[in-house]
Amino acid sequence: MKTLIIIPSRLSATRLPGKPLLKINGLSMISHVFRKAEEADIGDVIVATENQEIVDDVQQNGGRAILTKKLHKTGTDRIFEALKKLDDKNIELVMNLQGDEPLMNIEDIRKLKNQMIKNNFNLGTLASKILDSKIFDNPNIVKVETKHSLNNTNFPEAIDFGRKITSKSENIYHHLGIYCYKKDVLKRFVTYQQSSNEIKNNLEQLRALDNDININVTLAKSSPIGVDTEEDFVAIKKIMEYKT
Repeated sequence: MKTLIIIPSRLSATRLPGKPLLKINGLSMISHVFRKAEEADIGDVIVATENQEIVDDVQQNGGRAILTKKLHKTGTDRIFEALKKLDDKNIELVMNLQGDEPLMNIEDIRKLKNQMIKNNFNLGTLASKILDSKIFDNPNIVKVETKHSLNNTNFPEAIDFGRKITSKSENIYHHLGIYCYKKDVLKRFVTYQQSSNEIKNNLEQLRALDNDININVTLAKSSPIGVDTEEDFVAIKKIMEYKT
C-alpha cells in the first residue's frame, strides 16, 4: 500500500518556541526527523508547516516541505491540507510523525505500517511499556490505556489517552505520538469539530475516540525522547552529540 509520511511542524510551540530549527550536530531538529523518516524507507516523506523558515531549512538540507495555512488547530488538520495539496490519488496510508523526536526507532515505524496492512486497521499508533513510575505523574508524557494487554502479538484498541491517567488498569502504556491513517479515515477525522474532551486535554487523538474511530495500538521497542522543554533539548543534544 502506497504510504506517505507527513511531519507537521511549526515555530510557535508554547513551551519551546523555535524548536524545529534548533541545531544538533549542525543540523536542525526537523531535518534530523526528516532524514530518520526517509531511513525507514516506507514511502515518500514531506514536512507540512506554516513557516517559510522551516520550508527553507528542510529544502536546503535535501528534504521536501510544503507550506500550509496558519489556522490549523492540530497537526492532523495540517497534514490533511498537505495531503490535499499533493493530490496523489494512489496514496492509501498516511503516517503522521512528530517533528520533535529525532531519535525515533525506524523499526517501530516499519512495524506500525506492517500491522496496519496485516490487520486492516483504520487508525494505528505506537506505545511502549512504562519502566519508570515517574512517567505516570509527568504531564509532558501522554499515556494510553488499552482494552487488553499490549504485546508483540496483540494490538488492542485504545480506551483512553491522558497526561495523567487515574485508572488502576494494568494496561497503561507510554503513548508515542505517531499515527497511521487509512486515507479515507483521515478525511473523515478532519470533518469533525474538536471535541470538548480533545480541547480540555489538548490531545487530538481524543477526537477520534469521541467520534467512534477505533485506534489500535502497536507495541514499540523503545520510547524516544520528545523535545517539549529546554531540559529535553539539552538531554537529547547530549545523546546525539555523544553518538557522533
